[in-house]
Amino acid sequence: MEFLSFSPIDTEKFAENFAKTLKGGEVIAFRGGMGMGKTHFTRGLAKGLNFTGDISSPTFALVNEYRGGRLPLFHFDMYRIESWEDLYSCGFFDYMEENGVIAAEWSENIDGALPENTIYITIEETGENSRKITVEGV
Repeated sequence: MEFLSFSPIDTEKFAENFAKTLKGGEVIAFRGGMGMGKTHFTRGLAKGLNFTGDISSPTFALVNEYRGGRLPLFHFDMYRIESWEDLYSCGFFDYMEENGVIAAEWSENIDGALPENTIYITIEETGENSRKITVEGV
């Protein structure tokens, strides 16, 4: 599935609608460079899961938990993950057992740890404010 976004609001709205199809247990692996809109996509996921709080990038925390919606959302930043030990220490595998939704930025760093049924979302720049969003694995 492909979607063309012309603004962060478009990206969030697409993700909000996409989130309404999630049932729990999904791992969403983002692909795309810095500033492509991965956190905007995650904000839309949270809205679609009926979470009403603020959503921010987990750059320094490694993971932000958003509970209180239809499903819990666990937003990971895997940029600094370099080993299986790092992955275990941030609790990635524990979160997978919670039947929530995992949204992992910089998922390229953990390719070998992603489950077979991972949903891949690639975000590519097509203009200053436009993006092509490709969803695979649904």
